[in-house]
Amino acid sequence: MTRDWDHRHCARKGHTTYAPTEPELRERLRVETAVGEAWRCLRCGDFALGEPHSSGKAEDAPYVPRGKALRDLFILRFLAVERLVRGVFIVLVAWAVWKFSNSQTSVQQLFNDNLTLFRPIAQHFHYDLDHSPVVDTIQKTFAYKHNTLLITAAALLAYALIEIVEAFGLWAAKRWAEYLTVVATAAFLPLEIMELTHKVSAFKIATLTLNLLAVLYILLAKRLFGLRGGAKAFEAERHGASLLEVETAAHEASLRAREIHVAGVAANVHQSMPLERVAPPRAEAEAGPSGIVE
Repeated sequence: MTRDWDHRHCARKGHTTYAPTEPELRERLRVETAVGEAWRCLRCGDFALGEPHSSGKAEDAPYVPRGKALRDLFILRFLAVERLVRGVFIVLVAWAVWKFSNSQTSVQQLFNDNLTLFRPIAQHFHYDLDHSPVVDTIQKTFAYKHNTLLITAAALLAYALIEIVEAFGLWAAKRWAEYLTVVATAAFLPLEIMELTHKVSAFKIATLTLNLLAVLYILLAKRLFGLRGGAKAFEAERHGASLLEVETAAHEASLRAREIHVAGVAANVHQSMPLERVAPPRAEAEAGPSGIVE
């Protein structure tokens, strides 16, 4: 079952109507009803009662995504939300690393005191804290130098800022954000694959799969780096899906069909009534009238 993105969006956000100043095109988008005039929605194509939201030349009409373009916008905004959540989380991690670097000694002392406190409880449940992978990982972090932790915090913050910029750009459907997302995401794919070779987890697999799908989708659907015709083909596809563009094309096709019909009628008249029947030959006209018969 195909999802009707246009009517779904209009049901939530309302219709978008526009009154072009071109008379014949204006009449194609307007209709009179018993309760007043109605204008055709540029997204779903239904007629909505009331005054149009705006008016002007057809070329100045607002771009209203519909059909496949509206579905693509929904997917981009889903990716934008995912990027924003990830960016905020990484900012918090960077802040935690920075705080830890400034109080590393006190945190280590607090951890050792608590470890001593929980040691009898762990022994009661037959859990060896001295050979615990979690405890061993935490103990290794205390051996990191202060400068190393600061560099780690700065790198995390830079990565988080990239994610947040991607999020806002994707939400606004900016083409530069699509390029940035593809390049930045593809750059970190080898690191994610290396992480899987060390330890496999459902979270890592899900993250890698999502990033792979995001890169492939944006590359192909948005025709980046010249794929499938590049930016020119993408713009032509986007504007070709606009209802106002469709109506304009239909109007122009109607005018061309009318011109062809008129030309055809004129040709038929010329063929059925030769020119010599309409006007006398030039020689006969110059000779004047024939002699008078007495």
